[in-house]
Amino acid sequence: MSSPEREQAPVERVIGRGLEEAQGVGKPLAERTRQRQRTVESYLKGGSPPRWMERIGDIDRGIAEHHRRLERAHGLLADECGEDRALFARRWRQVAAEWSFERLNELIEQHNEWYPIERDLPMDLRTRDYVLVNGRSFRRPLLDPSWILARFPPER
Repeated sequence: MSSPEREQAPVERVIGRGLEEAQGVGKPLAERTRQRQRTVESYLKGGSPPRWMERIGDIDRGIAEHHRRLERAHGLLADECGEDRALFARRWRQVAAEWSFERLNELIEQHNEWYPIERDLPMDLRTRDYVLVNGRSFRRPLLDPSWILARFPPER
């Protein structure tokens, strides 16, 4: 008694196609692909964005998220304090002092430490520091209460 053939799952069909191509059934490799050196390093680099790029995106998104939350908190506190400017200023400075950038600052510290190595930046022998990137330092400043107060002043 023969068993009925079962239907292939989608993943099995994709894997099956990949095996057929590996056996020569697929298209021939392009000349550019044949001439490129194949190394583990190039394979790993080609698979996804480099870590420095992901980290910069995470930092930028983190800054934008803190900015939105601070903007909302600033507006709510302004409404809550009404016309009492001194109360608003005192409470806003307290909010700024207690605001936590811990996780984001860890990312920024990692960026400042690893970016020049990951990008293989050359050294400027005159300054004994890494060269500027697009005319400015690659280093990002850590966020703190002064960063908050510069963007959202305690005076309304």
